[in-house]
Amino acid sequence: MAELKRTSNDEAKGRKVPLERLRRRTDPAAFTFATTAELEPVSGLIGQDRALSAIRFGTSIAQPSFHIFALGPSGVGKATAVRQFLEERAAGEPPPLDWVFVNNFDTPHKPIAISLPSGRAKAFSQALIEAVDELRSALPAVFESEGYQSRRQAIDDEIQGSQESAFSQLNKESEASNIAILRTPVGFAMAPARNGKVIPPEEFHALPENERKAIEERIADLQKQLEEILKRIPHLEKERRLKIHALNDELATIAVESALDSLEAAFADITAVNEHLAKVRRDLIANAELFLGEGQDGPDSRRDIDTAHDARFRRYMVNTIISREEEDGAPIVEEANPTLGNLVGRIEHLSQMGALVTDFLLIKPGALHRANGGYLLLDARKVLLQPFSWEALKRALKNGQITIESPAEQLSLVSTVSLEPDRIPLGVRCVLFGDRQLYYLLCALDPEFPDLFKVAADFDDEFERSDGNGVLYARLIASIAHARELRPIDAGAVARLIDEGSRIAGDSERLTLQVEELSDLISEADFWAGEAGRDTIAADDVDRALRERIHRQDRLRQKAQESIAREIRLIDTQGMAVGQINGLSVLQLGQFAFGQPSRITARTRMGTGKVVDIEREVELGGPFHSKGVMILRGFLEGRYALKYPLSLSASLVFEQSYGGVDGDSASSAELYALLSALSGVPIRQSIAVTGSVNQHGVVQAIGGVNEKIEGFFDVCNKRGFTGDQGVIIPKANLVHLMLREDVVEAVRQQKFHVYAVETIDQGIEILTGLPAGERGPDNAFPDGTINRKVEDCLIGYAETRREFGKTEDNNKQGNGKP
Repeated sequence: MAELKRTSNDEAKGRKVPLERLRRRTDPAAFTFATTAELEPVSGLIGQDRALSAIRFGTSIAQPSFHIFALGPSGVGKATAVRQFLEERAAGEPPPLDWVFVNNFDTPHKPIAISLPSGRAKAFSQALIEAVDELRSALPAVFESEGYQSRRQAIDDEIQGSQESAFSQLNKESEASNIAILRTPVGFAMAPARNGKVIPPEEFHALPENERKAIEERIADLQKQLEEILKRIPHLEKERRLKIHALNDELATIAVESALDSLEAAFADITAVNEHLAKVRRDLIANAELFLGEGQDGPDSRRDIDTAHDARFRRYMVNTIISREEEDGAPIVEEANPTLGNLVGRIEHLSQMGALVTDFLLIKPGALHRANGGYLLLDARKVLLQPFSWEALKRALKNGQITIESPAEQLSLVSTVSLEPDRIPLGVRCVLFGDRQLYYLLCALDPEFPDLFKVAADFDDEFERSDGNGVLYARLIASIAHARELRPIDAGAVARLIDEGSRIAGDSERLTLQVEELSDLISEADFWAGEAGRDTIAADDVDRALRERIHRQDRLRQKAQESIAREIRLIDTQGMAVGQINGLSVLQLGQFAFGQPSRITARTRMGTGKVVDIEREVELGGPFHSKGVMILRGFLEGRYALKYPLSLSASLVFEQSYGGVDGDSASSAELYALLSALSGVPIRQSIAVTGSVNQHGVVQAIGGVNEKIEGFFDVCNKRGFTGDQGVIIPKANLVHLMLREDVVEAVRQQKFHVYAVETIDQGIEILTGLPAGERGPDNAFPDGTINRKVEDCLIGYAETRREFGKTEDNNKQGNGKP
């Protein structure tokens, strides 16, 4: 039999975490400054070299599909860092083109897009307005001039003279033939006459027949001549109109060319503008009458209507959708509400006479238009939540064109007259912001996403805590105070903030890069400094800000602790019990997380080797918790009763747990309870346990170690310390310890203890006071050890099961059953 190896208080003490490992402190005396006012603020973010390198690459490569996805937790300053980097880069880039929409005189429902050099779009629009405004005065003056009136009168006289000459010749012939031409309400009529008077009908009928026939023949000839003259009148009128139109065109051309000459000269270097002005010239000449009837003093004057808003001249206006007149460098556009219209532009409508109408002046640009030639910043989640926006964005980036689309038309919800504007070439670098989960989901579920967003700028949420980085972190704190216009922060408060930076990171060797959370804490400390009447922020102000922040959010934590103190929720903090242990868990409620103990119990009996997770059986346990319980069976099978089948039936439960349970951080506590139930050795209830375990009995790191320790500490503190209370944690979690000052002080005074273990054996020794025991040369555990007691129990279960099986076989044979 192997020699018994007993544990001792010295061994248990050896598992205690040294006081200096409970909380890493920054010494204010190590700083060479008194306040942050003496420090130079940092430019940009610190500790984000990987992400900034990716952004630099993504903005420098010329290929169109290398758009950027900035991924990382919120609050690390992704948008701020990207915007600051792009501002520096964009300032050295030339401004991109201006864009305008103009009327398509050939196909009005397809407006034409024209690009102009940066800053010239507004000048073009204004120059065209001024040209039309000039014509509003010039054309009426031309058409009211004496020269125009005399030339038009000459045309009228010429046509009138032709008509009168024809009628005069007809009258002479009719007089010579004694035929009178009469004008009646229905036209012209001819009748025989004598001495200039019409012969009455009875007198005409009294004439000889041959004379009557001669008169009728003369009348017929004259009527033919009259018909020829009347047929010529419309032709003469048409000739008059053509001559007047030619006259109008001649004079309008002079006026229009005079108004447009300077405009054409100013934009002679832009072919598209010249082509459009040629069409404008032709239309102005053809529609000169639009400008008539608005003499400055006449009753029909419309000079009081602004040219740019006069409906008659909308066709000649210019819709300037993008003007870079006041911009230096490439544009940086951040769209906070990326609806389809805000992203790719929209076409607005006006209600007229109960109908919706539109034209090219009602085309409105989107973020892609404004960012064209520069950078577009978007929140990926917001884009995905807006109908049609995600597909429209991908389509624009993939095709390199901006197409103005209407969701109502896509869904056939409206049947109004709309437009088909020209597609505008797109050259933009898009930067999406989102968390890591969203990025990986898009990579997995959207096959187009990896082809468009090939650059991942992964922002870290922490970086190494070292002396050099401590000074850099102090400069970051100074930058935050300067940016928010807060009070200077003294060295003691900076040291306190650096310590809190490790606390937020949950790691004594790391500092958080959650700039937003750090900024909020500094702002709150500034408030309390003001309340205290201080000119600088001190460490006490930081502590006050932390206390007040917790106080605002800890109502539920207080209620939970009260339920334990009033023994409504059963948690023992002293004494010993078999198969019972205090596990530790963390509750996250909004932005506040706190730890609390939970009673875990285990019951065992002979069975088929099944370890029942009651939480899982009632569907309250998550997959990770269930995995941890299943690992316990692997541990038992691999360590005990190696020559026997595992013949136990065990049940594990979180007592008074009415919500979901997940995670494997309680698996070591469950194993301790199970070992206690099997060995019959009671466990100290004054010690709570956290940590996961593998099949070899190695205790593994878990999350939320600070909150868990503090949760049990608060319960013990409220009930009163006994001097032997504490918490067992995995040794791998030592680097994560950043405990509250009151916890550290209690440990210093030996009121509370923190133990760190690497294996289940080390932990069970602390909990029971007995040695765990190791197999000796005879492959047996020493007598009196926990492992020996557990193995004896399991062997007993196996033998009992075997005897039970034999009895059942004998009973079956006695009953004649095979």
